[in-house]
Amino acid sequence: MKIFVMAGTEDGRKLAEFLSGKGYEVTASVVSDYGRKILEQYDFGINDKKLDAAELAEFLREGNFKILVDASHPYALRASTNAIDACSRVNIPYVRFERVESVTSYSGAYHVDSYESAAKLAATLGKNIFLTTGSRNLKIFVDALKDCNITARILPTAEVIAECESLGLTPKQIIAMQGPFPTELNVELFKHANAEVIITKNSGKIGGADTKIAAAEILNLPVVIIDRQKISYPNIAATFEEVVSQLQGLGISE
Repeated sequence: MKIFVMAGTEDGRKLAEFLSGKGYEVTASVVSDYGRKILEQYDFGINDKKLDAAELAEFLREGNFKILVDASHPYALRASTNAIDACSRVNIPYVRFERVESVTSYSGAYHVDSYESAAKLAATLGKNIFLTTGSRNLKIFVDALKDCNITARILPTAEVIAECESLGLTPKQIIAMQGPFPTELNVELFKHANAEVIITKNSGKIGGADTKIAAAEILNLPVVIIDRQKISYPNIAATFEEVVSQLQGLGISE
């Protein structure tokens, strides 16, 4: 049975491997050269073209896929909405794999619903802002925090570093490392940057949110958490086993 898996995250790749091991015929989709290189070690099909809803629908139709499993990043809202739209167009089921959110009782944690709100709040909490939100929305913070000192932790790729430089960030403001990181390393990085405020997304344990928050608590630093926007998913699962159960419930067998 042919399954299209949106696998641009670590857990997405592992899910694609898991489903392939269960006997499903998997095609995994990524949108970066880095993601493709990682997928090349596995024995399943790869799509690395960025597709809008119409293009994705045509790809699913031509490939005779029976279901789409969306394991894209929790904050990749457009990717998920496009996938739901595409599945509706070709009349195949959609299943969302949604990693569990991090929960904290830390009193210094502040929850907001957007990047803009995160920047506005962070500016009232300190001047040395440590960003752990990636590069995709970095311009929002650079524009909104002109009176603050930003340290951005990003993926160590030439493309992302060039983007940081184009926004005016200096080498001192860029930490190019691939996470997730243990709490102890987060503590040292925050201290090294003289961080006064941490900004993160609630990307769950696999995204390193737990250890970022724990490090902030150790240092008694405020941490601004950008919560996920909610989508009404047709079908949703929180574990790989639940994905298989969803597939079986929808009549999709290997």
